[in-house]
Amino acid sequence: MRPADPRRLALGDVIRVGAVGLRTRPLRVVLSALGIAIGVAAMLAVVGISTSGQADLQRTLDSLGTNLLTVQGGTGSAADAAAARDDAPGMLPEGAVAMVERIGPVVNASAVRRLPDSVHAYRNDHIPPQRTNGIIVYATELDLRDVVGAAVTNGAWLNDATAAYPGVVLGVDAAHRLGITAPDPRVVVQIGDVRFGVIGILGAVPLAPEIDSAALVGRETATRYLRGGGRPTTIYLRATDDQVPAVRDVLAATAKPEAPYELVVSRPSDALQAKLATRRAFNGLLLGLGAVALLVAGVGVANTMVISVLERRSEIGLRRALGAHQGQIRAQFLTESLLLSVLGGLAGVGLGSLVTAGYAYTQGWPVVIPGWALVAGLVATVAVGAVAGLYPAVRAARLSPTEALATS
Repeated sequence: MRPADPRRLALGDVIRVGAVGLRTRPLRVVLSALGIAIGVAAMLAVVGISTSGQADLQRTLDSLGTNLLTVQGGTGSAADAAAARDDAPGMLPEGAVAMVERIGPVVNASAVRRLPDSVHAYRNDHIPPQRTNGIIVYATELDLRDVVGAAVTNGAWLNDATAAYPGVVLGVDAAHRLGITAPDPRVVVQIGDVRFGVIGILGAVPLAPEIDSAALVGRETATRYLRGGGRPTTIYLRATDDQVPAVRDVLAATAKPEAPYELVVSRPSDALQAKLATRRAFNGLLLGLGAVALLVAGVGVANTMVISVLERRSEIGLRRALGAHQGQIRAQFLTESLLLSVLGGLAGVGLGSLVTAGYAYTQGWPVVIPGWALVAGLVATVAVGAVAGLYPAVRAARLSPTEALATS
């Protein structure tokens, strides 16, 4: 059996020796670790908040259903056609809804017609015509609410009776812009030359956001009073979840066989996912800022370690005189830098998790912190500590015993 080499240090001894410098300078250690903690916390909070927001969006989509599809005239054509004539390009055929419902996986379908641009909803007839507040008037089928998943937060939805008379249901944004908080027999809005009683207000419709800023009237009412209850401009439909792509492929040709190229088929949940992708791009910028903060913290650690080497020359010289070789000196200061970075990393992980949980709680989101983000945060701190401590460790190891003791 080979005798133990007294100059060799076990791993536990290396850690204890490296921790000596941290225990003797607690304030400097706290300030250096704080820089790393802020960088790691910023990076973890960005990832955690983004992931929590994505989880909330997915939860919303799951509750509303991601199987809603829409088909409408091409860009600009539907609105122009609605304002002109029923045979204009981009308009849907009269029987388009019935044809769409014949597609096997389609669960239900409904349609709206956008009324001419000359028809808007105003609070009263004294409002200048150009102040439309962006409120679009649609003639709607009675089953639209069930198809798009809209909820009436105040009042009632259109029925066979109210859809035949001047009654209107407002989207949540339209009601807010008109200053209407609740339906009432005395509350009316001006649409065209006719006063319409407000019979209901809808909640937000995430999968059909255009409904939020709309005024919805019955198709029979639109035909009788507003001369705009003809062919539909948009069809909403639900399909079985596993058949949505297949339905989407044949939807335009089914809705308008003679000119499917005039129609645009969209999936609202895809639009929400695109919005989420935009958010991710912004999060990428924030992650970059967090990485810069971590880099600055690494420079701070390197500075702390260089000063530590200068202040501890006597210690280095004494250890070298007692037989410590250059590798042990390097290991001591590199370990000290790594311990300093790990302390900052652990504090940053805790702080970032706390910030994520707090923000998610205030937004009503589920708290989701990816495990890979926690591991990546700690790995990043170890890398920073290794790089930041390398030069001071090499510099300390190069000091000869006589030089170190002479300058102490």
